[in-house]
Amino acid sequence: MAKSTKIMLKDTSRIQSAMAKQNGGNMTKGSFASRAQKSAAKNVSKK
Repeated sequence: MAKSTKIMLKDTSRIQSAMAKQNGGNMTKGSFASRAQKSAAKNVSKK
């Protein structure tokens, strides 16, 4: 099994930027970018 790496907030900003550029500035609920941000927020709160 591969070692997993936790996603951080700086990673999500890069993901969101790329997704927004692809979608004309729109971010949809439930998109990969929004799920990544939620996951990163949980990782930050666990520290």
